[in-house]
Amino acid sequence: MIRWLPVLILSCSAVAHAAPGGTSFNDIDGLLVEKGLMSRMGEQIQHTRDTVSEQASSLVINALAFLDIPYRYGGNNTQTGFDCSGFVRAVYEQSVGKVLPRRSDEQAAATQEIDRSDLKPGDLVFFNTMKRAFSHVGIYMGEGKFIHSPRAGAQVRVEDMRVAYWNKRFNGARRVPLSEQAR
Repeated sequence: MIRWLPVLILSCSAVAHAAPGGTSFNDIDGLLVEKGLMSRMGEQIQHTRDTVSEQASSLVINALAFLDIPYRYGGNNTQTGFDCSGFVRAVYEQSVGKVLPRRSDEQAAATQEIDRSDLKPGDLVFFNTMKRAFSHVGIYMGEGKFIHSPRAGAQVRVEDMRVAYWNKRFNGARRVPLSEQAR
C-alpha cells in the first residue's frame, strides 16, 4: 500500500482528508468518482500513479480536486476563486506544505529551471500570455497536459500545452524543490 499525504477533495467548502495511516488507491478512486473527476481524468490519474513519485502524484490528484473552481483575479481560495498563481500556490501548500510566492513571475524565480523535455507531473509550466515573461503558470500533469486557472469567465481546467495557443506562448518549465524523497 502506498502511503499518501493528506488528499484534499473539495466541494465548494467541504474538505475530506485521507484517513490517518494512508489511503489506498481504491479509497481515492471512490472520492474521485463521487466528485465526478474519475470519468473525466481517470486515464491521466492512472498514468500519473504509474510514472511519478508519491508526492508528485498526490499533488496532481489534489490539483484535480479544484477543477471547475472559477477564475478570479487575485483569488487564492475555493470560496472566491483562483487566479493562476493563487491556484498553484494553494495546491502546493495544501498538498505538500510548500509555500510558493504569490505571483507567477516570483514563482518562476523561486524554482529550479528545467528543460521542457525533462517535465514531470507536478512541475510548473509558464507562459507569456500578457506580453511579459512568466505571466501565466500551471501544473504539468504528464503527456503534454497541464492544469491551471486560465482567465476571467473560466474555471480551473486541464488543457494540452501542445496546442498552438499554449505552444506559442510557452516560456519555461520549473521544478519546485520539495524534499530529498521528492522525484
